[in-house]
Amino acid sequence: MGFIVGLLIGLVVGLGIIVLFVRSENSRSKLRNELAKMVAAFARMTVEDSRKILPAQFYPSWVVFSQRQKLNWLNQHLTKIWPYVDKAASDLIKASVEPVLEQYRPIILSSLKFSKFTLGTVAPQFTGVSIVEDGADSVTMEMEMQWDANSSIILDIKTYLGVSLPVQVKDIGFTGVFRFIFKPLVNEFPCFGAVCFSLRKKKKLDFTLKVIGGDISTIPGLSDAIESTIRDAIEDSIMWPVRKIIPILPGDYSDLELKPVGMLEVKLVQARDLTNKDIIGKSDPYAVLHVRPLPSRTKKSKTINNELNPIWNEHYEFIIEDATTQHLVVKIYDDEGVQAAELIGCAQVQLKELEPGKVKDVWLNLVKDLEIQRDTKYRGQVVNDSLNPVWNQTFDFVVEDGLHDMLILEVWDHDTFGKDYMGRCILTLTRVILEGEYKDSLQLEGAKSGKLNLYLKWMPQPIFRDS
Repeated sequence: MGFIVGLLIGLVVGLGIIVLFVRSENSRSKLRNELAKMVAAFARMTVEDSRKILPAQFYPSWVVFSQRQKLNWLNQHLTKIWPYVDKAASDLIKASVEPVLEQYRPIILSSLKFSKFTLGTVAPQFTGVSIVEDGADSVTMEMEMQWDANSSIILDIKTYLGVSLPVQVKDIGFTGVFRFIFKPLVNEFPCFGAVCFSLRKKKKLDFTLKVIGGDISTIPGLSDAIESTIRDAIEDSIMWPVRKIIPILPGDYSDLELKPVGMLEVKLVQARDLTNKDIIGKSDPYAVLHVRPLPSRTKKSKTINNELNPIWNEHYEFIIEDATTQHLVVKIYDDEGVQAAELIGCAQVQLKELEPGKVKDVWLNLVKDLEIQRDTKYRGQVVNDSLNPVWNQTFDFVVEDGLHDMLILEVWDHDTFGKDYMGRCILTLTRVILEGEYKDSLQLEGAKSGKLNLYLKWMPQPIFRDS
């Protein structure tokens, strides 16, 4: 979360330049009405559009570069100022995040604090930008960011048994889209009253936990509990529709704050044909439901013992802040008593698919991981008895949202009696959209060795085939 500070600095400076240009060309009375339209128009311009306006010799060389090249100025400046951002932000983040961690602290721990927190020497990089037309009095910007950090973060945890352990958070890998709302547009410099920011979409968040001088696996359930705490804290502290407001000019910005817009009523009826997680007998399933993972807003069903077709018939209510983007998450667990519960499967319902005031009955297919759940999937051919398989297969995917969609490739070992997961690669689409086509060799995540060689080509128009 610390990289937000650096991000804001670059964005405010960049947007300020655009605003000043517009201000010099338009009268003060038209500024608020015209600014959002002009910024959005510039965002939609292509290289071809710029060539139609002026011959190449009359505009700077960067205009002919791709959008990725245009973002280089921001990445370069952020890299230069990153040591100062790290130093200034680390103490601030430590002080603001610790209360959030305490709120989500697992029940098995008596204390969860930072003993060391630095962002590291590697600055995040921006890979995509878009402007969302929001109205005459505001500008909404979304920026995709990648960060493979070398942060130095150590958690000082204590259990109720009196055990104190320093846990290092390392190998942080993050890809996500941040939303910035500049509102209201005003006549005073820097021409907007406040900046509102939020993590609009979290595509990837990987990290590892390591006890300094020991093995975290020696305490059963500790690693999973801490990892879940970190993910939930991030999810509910900056994930949209949660938003952080930074006032730039004095004023009342309560209209930017998070407010309830409705209530979701849910009836958890039953489940069928659940996977049995027990060696002896059957699973003891219970459900956990939430729209936001805040502990006070998470609902837990009763446990149905020794049953793979449980019937609950329980009612819940959830406060909704943004029906267009929020979703209901349902996770089914096997109750293991004093041991940590084992996930049987999970599913989600997009609230935008529901009609206000109307009841919708749905059966949800359980998956192992919501992060990689997708509607369009292809399976490659099985290459027998080979550690160097060659597929040479072509797959076409229809992309609805180039800024947010991802391509996920998984490699499995296909055996006679089943299949074993070997590793995966996750790609954003920004590079292939900007460059048109490219070849790359990608390291398999989750595997000790192995790479995938890919050739990707972007087709700007949808491909239609005769049925």
